Formats: sequence, structure tokens, C-alpha cells
Amino acid sequence: MKKKNTISERHSVAGLVALVIAFLTVNCMNAMTIGQYGGWLETAFVTWQPVDNAVCYKVSYSGEGISGQEIATPLIRKYPGYMRADIPGLKAGVYTVTVKALDSTGKEIDTAVTPAMSVSPNNREGFAFSGGNVPGAYTMDGTPKEGARVLYVSAETVNSITCDVADSKGKLASYTGLANILSAYGKGYDKTPLIIRVIGAVKAEEFEGLKDGNYINLQGSNNSSRLIENITLEGIGTDATLYGYGICFKRAHNIEIRNVGIMLFGDDAISMDTDNTNIWLHNIDFFYGKPGRDADQVKGDGSIDMKYNSSQITISYNHFWDSGKVMGCGGTTGEKQTLMISFHHNWFDHTDSRCPRLHYTTAHIYNNYYDGVSVYGIGNTTESSAFVEGNYFRNVKRPIMISGQGTDSYDEKTGTYTLKGTFSGQDGGMTKAYDNIFAENTPKLVYQTEHATQFDAYLVSSRDERVPETVTSVKGNWAYSNFDTAETMYESLPDAPADVPEKVTAYAGRMDGGDLKWSFDNSVDDDNHDVNTALKEAITSYQGRLVAIQGEGGFATGISTQWASDAENAVFHDLNGRRMTDAASGVNIVRKGGNVTKVVRK
Repeated sequence: MKKKNTISERHSVAGLVALVIAFLTVNCMNAMTIGQYGGWLETAFVTWQPVDNAVCYKVSYSGEGISGQEIATPLIRKYPGYMRADIPGLKAGVYTVTVKALDSTGKEIDTAVTPAMSVSPNNREGFAFSGGNVPGAYTMDGTPKEGARVLYVSAETVNSITCDVADSKGKLASYTGLANILSAYGKGYDKTPLIIRVIGAVKAEEFEGLKDGNYINLQGSNNSSRLIENITLEGIGTDATLYGYGICFKRAHNIEIRNVGIMLFGDDAISMDTDNTNIWLHNIDFFYGKPGRDADQVKGDGSIDMKYNSSQITISYNHFWDSGKVMGCGGTTGEKQTLMISFHHNWFDHTDSRCPRLHYTTAHIYNNYYDGVSVYGIGNTTESSAFVEGNYFRNVKRPIMISGQGTDSYDEKTGTYTLKGTFSGQDGGMTKAYDNIFAENTPKLVYQTEHATQFDAYLVSSRDERVPETVTSVKGNWAYSNFDTAETMYESLPDAPADVPEKVTAYAGRMDGGDLKWSFDNSVDDDNHDVNTALKEAITSYQGRLVAIQGEGGFATGISTQWASDAENAVFHDLNGRRMTDAASGVNIVRKGGNVTKVVRK
């Protein structure tokens, strides 16, 4: 069994994630004990042991010119045996966090301060940031945009949260429930930045107003002035999960989705349907969806679908867990203009195909980790130009293909090329390749240096080398657009491909790898594109571990009665995913695939 995706491994890269593990002991009877603390991407966190007689806590942070800034109470949560607070919206820098325990009268009964921790910036790069846009409700430095509204959404509040939204005359009206709030924003009159912070797992049966029962609906009224825009939906901590549904965009602009897991969604996990611009999807864990009707939909229809004039998109630092048809770009019909999409630092972890599949798309595909892909990696079809650079391909059956030529059309039995493709019968696009690494496999990858016409990609010796206009696809006669060398191309400085596996596995997906830990067996899973039954079981039986969220008067109850009933005081989980016991409570916790399977009294 290959071991991967542990926190100790993920944070071994110097300068990537400043995670500090510390145990501070104070020699007094009721001392507050800090457990773990550290910085991540524009976020800091701290855990501590509950304090006797404390009914609530105050948490504040200092650093980068800020002193003693208190955080919102919903960011303070209770888990079995420990407390946790996360602080999003920080610009890169060094911070300390102070935790104060308060009794029922509001009196401070204990306090503790973390040592300094380093917070890293997000990589804001790619087509989503074209035209000076910064998708979502945060600025380029990671702090909230001026006047941003913040909503805290959990299983308890998703239908009761309220927000004032302006109408066509600028008059504010109050809306209740996340679906209704987004519908009001969708009328396109209120452009106030909106931050939606998801806490814990929110399941489909707990969420009223999902579109077709499958989607959070981000839909504007028209494709000009009345778009839905300036929204960030982000998960808090390691366990924010959309369970049983995904997200749909239609007439949306400047939207950011980050740090959430999406499980057992219907149709696509994220669907960009029509007229969407400047969309940034990053640090998302994509798991299996619900099986579809077709044979190739046993893992769900697809992780991300982008079509019908959905452009200026960045897909970065996402973790695709054995996804089937990962990403389709451009739909099945002609687009008004080619879609502009950047794909970088994604982890295609034992996925099957479409990483991505391009159709009427201009794509910059760089610094991605292709980790045991069983069918094919990148597929280039009709009127698409792809610059593929600095990627790391490990045991990928067919890493790069152009429809109707090269590997796609080669018949091994006859040793000849045909126009009939294996992954698509459509016309071919054109792919430029530079500085990619192919490891642990010997793919049949052909460049123009080996065959003048029947090649999989046009290999260049420097990233600014242009592909001659005379070079065209065998089927469709499409010439590379050389978009990447145009003056309008955004600046980028890709990592060395040899560094990609370590960096991507450290950062891709939710904070610290999320709360569902899993290890693939390369000897079995590299070539297998069937459903991994053990992983599917872990996803199907997934239960969040959140016990309670702090409110104004203390902690709300009923978030997770599973844990509150028998193991509230048991320390069963640390960020390395290890099994732990609590000698005081006499509880032994058995974990499987990142989830507690049973609680046993010793």
C-alpha cells in the first residue's frame, strides 16, 4: 500500500505551509493547553483542550499591523475532546493567536497565546484574473473587499441565516435562508461583496431550495448588467463539505469557490452552464458523485463542466479523488468564442480521463500532478489551443492527445494511422508542449520531431517559442493560436516540474488535506478505472465530527449528536489522522478512511 497525503509529508516542503505542532503545559490545575497551531493559505488556526467551567471562548489575533482583533464566534467550534478556531481572510505574514476562556458570568478564567505562525498567500494567477478582476469577495492580498458581507452557514443555519439585499431602487430587504439570499443576489442589483463561510458538513436533506435538488444556484438575471457577482464561498477548517449536491453557475461573474469538499453530487460537482466569466475554483476536494444512467457515469457525470460562453476561468490546487470524467470544456456545440481557461497545480489522483478535455478552448495547463491516470490525461479537440508546460506525469496511460492523429488514431494491430479517434471523433486542436516530466511509465507520446504530422504535441525548446502557422491538425486543419506569446497573455513563472508532486500534494484540496484521509495502492489503482469500493464506502458513510459551534451565548447543540452522545470528551483525532485514546474517559476510538467507525469503552 502506497502511503501518501499525510500531514507530516504534506508539510515537509520548506516555505510552503508553516504548520507548527506544539504542546504548551502550564503548571496549574485548570490550565489551558494549546494543542496545534499554524498558518495555511491566508488562514491561521489553533486547537486547545476544553477548560473546566468555561462556557465560551474569545479568540483574537495580532500581526501585520493588527493588534488584538477578535474573530467572529462561529469560527470557534467544539470537536470531540478539543476546541478549534480558524481565522480566514489574513494577508501573508506572521501572526499570534490569543485564546481566552470565560465562565458563565463572562469572567476570564484562563488564557493562552500561541507562538508566532507564518501565513502564506494564495496564488492568484491565470485567466480568471484578466482585466484586473479579482474573483470573489477578497482583495489581491487576501483580505475582505471593502464593505463585504459575511455569512456563516452550517447544517443548523443554512435555512435560517438572514441577509439584507438591495433591490432595483437600492432599498434593502431581508431574506432568510442561503438559497433565498442567493436568489435575491441573482436579480443583479446588489453588487456588495458576499463571503459565505461553510462550517462543517451540510447535507442535501438539510438544505432547502437546492436547484433541481442537485445544486447551490448562482444564477444572474441577464448576461450584461444584472449578473450575480462578487461572491466567495469558502469552507472553514478541514471539514467543510457539500454532501449530496454541487454548485451551478449561470450568468455569474467574479466568483470564487475554495476549501470545500464535494461528495455524492448529482450530475456535475460544479457546472458552469451559460455566460460565466472570471471564475476561480481552488483548493477543492472532488470526490465521487452519484452514479448516472450511462456506463461511464458510475463515479458521477463529471467533476467540472464548463460550456456555453463560460470563460476567463482558473482551476487551481484542486484534488480530484479517483474522478471519472474530470473536466469537460466547451460543451458539444460551437462557442461564440474560444473559452479561456487556466489549469495549474491540480492533483489528478488516480483519475480516469478528461484532465481536461478541450473543445473550443484556449488552455494554459501547467504544474499539474498526473498521479496514476488510467485512461488518458489531456485531450485536445475542435478549435482548441493548449500550452502544456511543467507538468509531472506519473504512470499516465496516454498523457497528451490530439483528436484524430498521433496516439489517438494509431492502430497497433496494423501499425497505421486512421482518422478515427479513440477518445473523440471530433476534429483535432493543436498542443504546444514544453518542459514536462514523464515518470514510471513509457507512454506512446510522439512529437513533431519524430513524425511531421502524426504527433501528439508540438515540442518547443523554450516556453516563448512560437508554433509555425503552417503546422495544423490532421483532422480539422487547426493551427495553434500562439496565445501564450501574445502581449495580452498574463504573467506566470511555473515551478520546475520535478518540484510539482511535492508542492501539489502539500497544497491541493482542502486545508491540510481535509478530514477524510485516504491512500491509494499504486500497484492496483494506477491501471484501474473502476470504482474503488473501499473509497466509495468511506464517502458514503462519511459523517462530520463537528459537535457544536459557538454562538453569542455559548455553544449551539445538535450539530453532531453522534459525537456528543458518547465521545465528546474523547481525544480521538489529530491532524495527522492518527488513532488516539483518552485515559480519563476510557474511550478507544477506531478509525477507518478518515472516519470514526466505532467508539469502544475500554
